[in-house]
Amino acid sequence: MGLFHDGMDLQKKQPASPFEITFGLLPLHQIPTEEPPSCGISIKSPYKPFQFFTTLLHNTGVQTIPKTSPLILVVEDEPEMLELMEAYLRRDGYRTEHALDGERALDLFRAAQPDLVLLDIQLPKLSGFDVLKNIRQKHLTPVIMVTARAEDLDKLLGLELGADDYVVKPFSPREVVARVKAVLRRTQQQTQTIVRIGELEVDSNAMLARVGPHRLDLTPAEFRLLEYLARHPGRACSRVELLEASLPNSDALERVVDTHLKNLRRKLELAGAVGMLETVRGVGYRLWLEN
Repeated sequence: MGLFHDGMDLQKKQPASPFEITFGLLPLHQIPTEEPPSCGISIKSPYKPFQFFTTLLHNTGVQTIPKTSPLILVVEDEPEMLELMEAYLRRDGYRTEHALDGERALDLFRAAQPDLVLLDIQLPKLSGFDVLKNIRQKHLTPVIMVTARAEDLDKLLGLELGADDYVVKPFSPREVVARVKAVLRRTQQQTQTIVRIGELEVDSNAMLARVGPHRLDLTPAEFRLLEYLARHPGRACSRVELLEASLPNSDALERVVDTHLKNLRRKLELAGAVGMLETVRGVGYRLWLEN
Protein backbone atom coordinates (compact mmCIF):
# COMPACT_ATOMS: atom_id res chain seq x y z
CA MET A 1 0.00 0.00 0.00
CA GLY A 2 1.30 3.45 -0.85
CA LEU A 3 1.74 6.54 1.31
CA PHE A 4 -1.32 8.76 1.04
CA HIS A 5 -1.84 12.40 1.95
CA ASP A 6 -5.07 14.31 1.21
CA GLY A 7 -5.98 12.07 -1.68
CA MET A 8 -2.50 12.03 -3.25
CA ASP A 9 -0.15 9.07 -3.56
CA LEU A 10 3.09 10.71 -2.39
CA GLN A 11 5.30 8.06 -3.96
CA LYS A 12 3.65 8.15 -7.41
CA LYS A 13 2.51 11.78 -7.05
CA GLN A 14 -0.89 11.06 -8.50
CA PRO A 15 -4.49 11.03 -7.19
CA ALA A 16 -5.11 8.21 -4.77
CA SER A 17 -7.96 6.82 -2.76
CA PRO A 18 -9.86 9.12 -0.34
CA PHE A 19 -8.02 10.66 2.58
CA GLU A 20 -6.63 7.85 4.70
CA ILE A 21 -5.36 9.51 7.85
CA THR A 22 -7.57 9.37 10.91
CA PHE A 23 -7.02 10.62 14.46
CA GLY A 24 -8.56 8.69 17.28
CA LEU A 25 -8.16 6.23 20.08
CA LEU A 26 -8.79 2.96 18.25
CA PRO A 27 -9.08 -0.64 19.43
CA LEU A 28 -6.01 -2.70 18.70
CA HIS A 29 -7.63 -4.78 15.95
CA GLN A 30 -8.51 -1.59 14.00
CA ILE A 31 -5.01 -0.15 13.88
CA PRO A 32 -3.33 -1.15 10.59
CA THR A 33 0.21 -0.27 11.69
CA GLU A 34 2.87 -1.76 13.89
CA GLU A 35 2.50 1.10 16.38
CA PRO A 36 0.81 0.41 19.77
CA PRO A 37 -2.78 1.61 20.24
CA SER A 38 -1.66 4.33 22.64
CA CYS A 39 -0.28 6.35 19.76
CA GLY A 40 -3.86 7.35 18.90
CA ILE A 41 -3.28 7.60 15.17
CA SER A 42 -4.00 5.28 12.28
CA ILE A 43 -1.76 5.64 9.23
CA LYS A 44 -2.46 3.34 6.31
CA SER A 45 1.15 3.05 5.30
CA PRO A 46 3.97 0.54 5.76
CA TYR A 47 6.23 3.40 6.85
CA LYS A 48 7.13 4.19 10.44
CA PRO A 49 5.68 7.50 11.75
CA PHE A 50 9.00 9.36 11.49
CA GLN A 51 9.38 8.33 7.83
CA PHE A 52 5.77 9.28 7.18
CA PHE A 53 6.12 12.77 8.63
CA THR A 54 9.40 13.35 6.81
CA THR A 55 7.81 12.38 3.51
CA LEU A 56 4.71 14.43 4.30
CA LEU A 57 6.72 17.60 4.95
CA HIS A 58 8.92 17.01 1.92
CA ASN A 59 5.97 16.59 -0.43
CA THR A 60 3.89 19.48 0.89
CA GLY A 61 6.54 22.06 0.11
CA VAL A 62 7.94 23.38 3.38
CA GLN A 63 8.76 27.07 3.11
CA THR A 64 10.26 29.63 5.45
CA ILE A 65 7.48 30.95 7.67
CA PRO A 66 7.60 34.72 8.35
CA LYS A 67 8.27 35.74 11.93
CA THR A 68 5.11 37.85 11.80
CA SER A 69 2.90 34.79 11.25
CA PRO A 70 0.67 33.73 14.16
CA LEU A 71 2.35 31.46 16.69
CA ILE A 72 0.39 28.37 17.75
CA LEU A 73 1.31 26.47 20.91
CA VAL A 74 0.34 22.81 20.45
CA VAL A 75 0.01 20.87 23.71
CA GLU A 76 -0.35 17.13 23.13
CA ASP A 77 1.22 14.17 24.93
CA GLU A 78 1.11 11.78 21.95
CA PRO A 79 4.21 12.57 19.82
CA GLU A 80 2.82 11.21 16.55
CA MET A 81 -0.37 13.24 16.77
CA LEU A 82 1.58 16.30 17.89
CA GLU A 83 3.95 16.08 14.94
CA LEU A 84 1.15 15.69 12.42
CA MET A 85 -0.80 18.67 13.77
CA GLU A 86 2.33 20.82 13.66
CA ALA A 87 2.99 19.71 10.07
CA TYR A 88 -0.46 20.82 8.95
CA LEU A 89 -0.29 24.12 10.82
CA ARG A 90 3.12 24.95 9.39
CA ARG A 91 1.97 23.99 5.92
CA ASP A 92 -0.73 26.67 6.28
CA GLY A 93 1.81 29.29 7.29
CA TYR A 94 1.63 29.19 11.09
CA ARG A 95 4.64 29.13 13.40
CA THR A 96 4.45 26.46 16.08
CA GLU A 97 5.82 25.55 19.49
CA HIS A 98 4.89 22.37 21.31
CA ALA A 99 4.73 20.82 24.76
CA LEU A 100 4.16 17.22 25.84
CA ASP A 101 2.86 17.97 29.35
CA GLY A 102 0.95 20.65 31.23
CA GLU A 103 3.86 22.13 33.17
CA ARG A 104 5.98 22.58 30.06
CA ALA A 105 2.94 24.10 28.34
CA LEU A 106 2.69 26.87 30.93
CA ASP A 107 6.44 27.53 30.78
CA LEU A 108 6.29 27.86 27.00
CA PHE A 109 3.15 29.98 27.17
CA ARG A 110 4.87 32.53 29.42
CA ALA A 111 8.05 32.53 27.35
CA ALA A 112 6.66 32.45 23.80
CA GLN A 113 3.36 34.36 24.28
CA PRO A 114 1.53 32.46 21.51
CA ASP A 115 -1.38 33.83 19.54
CA LEU A 116 -3.42 30.67 20.15
CA VAL A 117 -3.13 27.48 22.23
CA LEU A 118 -4.26 24.09 20.95
CA LEU A 119 -4.64 22.24 24.24
CA ASP A 120 -5.31 18.56 24.90
CA ILE A 121 -7.19 17.82 28.13
CA GLN A 122 -5.57 14.52 29.12
CA LEU A 123 -1.98 15.56 29.89
CA PRO A 124 0.70 14.36 32.31
CA LYS A 125 1.82 16.51 35.27
CA LEU A 126 -0.92 19.10 34.81
CA SER A 127 -4.27 18.56 33.07
CA GLY A 128 -5.56 20.70 30.25
CA PHE A 129 -8.23 22.05 32.61
CA ASP A 130 -5.55 23.27 35.03
CA VAL A 131 -3.48 24.76 32.21
CA LEU A 132 -6.52 26.68 30.96
CA LYS A 133 -7.32 27.94 34.47
CA ASN A 134 -3.77 29.25 34.81
CA ILE A 135 -3.89 30.96 31.43
CA ARG A 136 -7.26 32.60 32.15
CA GLN A 137 -6.03 34.12 35.41
CA LYS A 138 -4.13 36.80 33.48
CA HIS A 139 -4.60 36.28 29.74
CA LEU A 140 -7.34 36.23 27.10
CA THR A 141 -5.26 34.28 24.58
CA PRO A 142 -7.64 32.08 22.53
CA VAL A 143 -7.58 28.39 23.50
CA ILE A 144 -9.00 25.44 21.57
CA MET A 145 -9.46 22.35 23.75
CA VAL A 146 -8.97 18.83 22.38
CA THR A 147 -10.70 15.87 24.00
CA ALA A 148 -11.43 12.21 23.26
CA ARG A 149 -13.94 11.67 26.07
CA ALA A 150 -17.54 12.83 26.31
CA GLU A 151 -17.22 13.38 30.05
CA ASP A 152 -14.33 15.79 29.45
CA LEU A 153 -16.50 17.79 27.08
CA ASP A 154 -19.36 17.88 29.60
CA LYS A 155 -16.97 19.09 32.30
CA LEU A 156 -15.46 21.70 29.99
CA LEU A 157 -18.86 23.13 29.11
CA GLY A 158 -20.11 22.90 32.68
CA LEU A 159 -17.16 24.68 34.28
CA GLU A 160 -17.23 27.51 31.73
CA LEU A 161 -13.47 27.87 31.95
CA GLY A 162 -13.26 30.22 29.01
CA ALA A 163 -12.23 27.95 26.13
CA ASP A 164 -12.86 29.58 22.75
CA ASP A 165 -13.63 26.32 20.96
CA TYR A 166 -13.16 22.58 21.28
CA VAL A 167 -12.39 19.64 18.99
CA VAL A 168 -13.46 16.08 19.70
CA LYS A 169 -11.36 13.10 18.65
CA PRO A 170 -11.34 11.51 16.16
CA PHE A 171 -10.82 14.50 13.88
CA SER A 172 -9.01 15.35 10.66
CA PRO A 173 -5.99 17.69 10.64
CA ARG A 174 -7.85 19.92 8.20
CA GLU A 175 -10.64 20.41 10.74
CA VAL A 176 -8.12 21.53 13.35
CA VAL A 177 -6.53 24.06 10.98
CA ALA A 178 -9.99 25.36 10.02
CA ARG A 179 -10.89 25.84 13.70
CA VAL A 180 -7.60 27.65 14.33
CA LYS A 181 -8.25 30.01 11.41
CA ALA A 182 -11.82 30.71 12.52
CA VAL A 183 -10.90 31.44 16.16
CA LEU A 184 -7.98 33.70 15.18
CA ARG A 185 -10.15 35.58 12.72
CA ARG A 186 -12.89 36.06 15.32
CA THR A 187 -10.38 37.19 17.95
CA GLN A 188 -8.71 39.67 15.61
CA GLN A 189 -12.08 41.19 14.75
CA GLN A 190 -12.92 41.57 18.43
CA THR A 191 -9.60 43.24 19.26
CA GLN A 192 -10.04 45.85 16.55
CA THR A 193 -12.25 47.99 18.74
CA ILE A 194 -11.69 51.33 16.99
CA VAL A 195 -12.60 51.73 13.32
CA ARG A 196 -11.70 54.88 11.35
CA ILE A 197 -13.02 55.96 7.97
CA GLY A 198 -11.80 59.40 7.06
CA GLU A 199 -12.96 61.75 9.83
CA LEU A 200 -15.35 59.14 11.24
CA GLU A 201 -14.19 57.19 14.30
CA VAL A 202 -16.22 54.38 15.92
CA ASP A 203 -15.08 52.98 19.28
CA SER A 204 -16.88 49.70 20.03
CA ASN A 205 -15.65 49.36 23.62
CA ALA A 206 -16.67 52.86 24.65
CA MET A 207 -19.82 52.86 22.48
CA LEU A 208 -18.74 56.23 21.12
CA ALA A 209 -18.69 57.67 17.61
CA ARG A 210 -17.39 61.00 16.39
CA VAL A 211 -16.73 62.90 13.19
CA GLY A 212 -13.56 64.90 13.72
CA PRO A 213 -14.08 66.74 17.02
CA HIS A 214 -17.86 66.27 16.93
CA ARG A 215 -19.27 63.50 19.11
CA LEU A 216 -22.40 61.82 17.73
CA ASP A 217 -25.38 61.40 20.06
CA LEU A 218 -26.65 57.99 18.90
CA THR A 219 -29.21 55.52 20.17
CA PRO A 220 -27.95 51.94 20.75
CA ALA A 221 -29.55 50.76 17.49
CA GLU A 222 -28.04 53.66 15.54
CA PHE A 223 -24.62 52.97 17.01
CA ARG A 224 -24.77 49.26 16.12
CA LEU A 225 -25.79 50.13 12.57
CA LEU A 226 -22.96 52.62 12.21
CA GLU A 227 -20.47 50.18 13.71
CA TYR A 228 -21.51 47.41 11.32
CA LEU A 229 -21.35 49.66 8.27
CA ALA A 230 -17.99 51.06 9.37
CA ARG A 231 -16.54 47.55 9.60
CA HIS A 232 -17.66 46.92 6.00
CA PRO A 233 -16.80 50.23 4.25
CA GLY A 234 -17.94 50.54 0.65
CA ARG A 235 -20.03 47.37 0.85
CA ALA A 236 -23.74 47.49 0.09
CA CYS A 237 -25.50 45.91 3.07
CA SER A 238 -29.07 44.67 2.80
CA ARG A 239 -31.83 45.73 5.18
CA VAL A 240 -32.12 42.17 6.51
CA GLU A 241 -28.39 42.11 7.25
CA LEU A 242 -28.51 45.49 8.97
CA LEU A 243 -31.61 44.55 10.96
CA GLU A 244 -29.82 41.48 12.32
CA ALA A 245 -26.79 43.63 13.18
CA SER A 246 -28.76 46.33 15.00
CA LEU A 247 -31.71 44.41 16.46
CA PRO A 248 -30.73 40.72 16.72
CA ASN A 249 -33.55 38.28 17.58
CA SER A 250 -36.08 41.04 17.03
CA ASP A 251 -39.41 40.72 15.20
CA ALA A 252 -39.09 44.28 13.85
CA LEU A 253 -39.82 44.88 10.17
CA GLU A 254 -37.06 45.71 7.71
CA ARG A 255 -38.44 49.23 7.29
CA VAL A 256 -37.44 49.96 10.89
CA VAL A 257 -33.88 50.02 9.55
CA ASP A 258 -34.84 52.85 7.19
CA THR A 259 -36.04 54.95 10.13
CA HIS A 260 -32.87 54.37 12.14
CA LEU A 261 -30.64 55.12 9.16
CA LYS A 262 -32.58 58.26 8.28
CA ASN A 263 -31.83 59.58 11.77
CA LEU A 264 -28.23 58.37 11.58
CA ARG A 265 -27.68 60.14 8.24
CA ARG A 266 -29.06 63.38 9.68
CA LYS A 267 -26.67 63.20 12.65
CA LEU A 268 -23.68 62.39 10.43
CA GLU A 269 -24.44 65.34 8.14
CA LEU A 270 -24.87 67.73 11.08
CA ALA A 271 -21.37 66.69 12.21
CA GLY A 272 -19.95 67.36 8.72
CA ALA A 273 -20.04 63.87 7.16
CA VAL A 274 -22.30 64.88 4.26
CA GLY A 275 -22.95 62.11 1.73
CA MET A 276 -21.07 59.46 3.72
CA LEU A 277 -24.15 57.27 4.28
CA GLU A 278 -25.59 56.27 0.91
CA THR A 279 -28.76 54.49 -0.11
CA VAL A 280 -28.13 51.69 -2.60
CA ARG A 281 -31.32 51.38 -4.62
CA GLY A 282 -32.88 47.94 -4.47
CA VAL A 283 -30.27 46.67 -1.97
CA GLY A 284 -29.83 48.70 1.21
CA TYR A 285 -27.13 51.07 2.46
CA ARG A 286 -23.39 51.59 2.58
CA LEU A 287 -20.80 53.89 4.10
CA TRP A 288 -18.87 55.57 1.35
CA LEU A 289 -15.85 57.85 1.56
CA GLU A 290 -15.22 59.73 -1.69
CA ASN A 291 -11.60 60.26 -2.70
